[in-house]
Amino acid sequence: MNEKSSISDEKLCELMEIVEKRYGKVPYIIEKMKNNPKLLESKINYDEAVVDEYKHIDPKTAELISIAVVSALGCEHCIEFHIEAAKKMGISEEQIMTAVLIAGSLSNSAVLSKSTRALQKVNNILKYDENSLSCPECNISGIK
Repeated sequence: MNEKSSISDEKLCELMEIVEKRYGKVPYIIEKMKNNPKLLESKINYDEAVVDEYKHIDPKTAELISIAVVSALGCEHCIEFHIEAAKKMGISEEQIMTAVLIAGSLSNSAVLSKSTRALQKVNNILKYDENSLSCPECNISGIK
């Protein structure tokens, strides 16, 4: 048994084998989670449930989605890991590049949308403050 949980060393090895089988190697973050087997087990079980229990999309599409998401999030190690996994699955360079370009386009739109809305919000607040700080009498006489 591992000291930090009730998970046996055998179970821990089994969990790591599940991950290695899925990706061809163990991702960095999963390797780091070995020190907390209870957390590792819940992470792997969650990932397995998402991938195995909800088979509404094929594995290659799921990997392209993964590439797009980690590209948008900017996780360099994750991008490399998922591109390598995609290549091993036979996903073409063009398909990978398309996923990256879609992620970039949507990320760009999100940045522009969030930033321009923030600008509009601040402008509206400043406009409101400017109007609320002046009195009608001062505005009538042209004094601000």
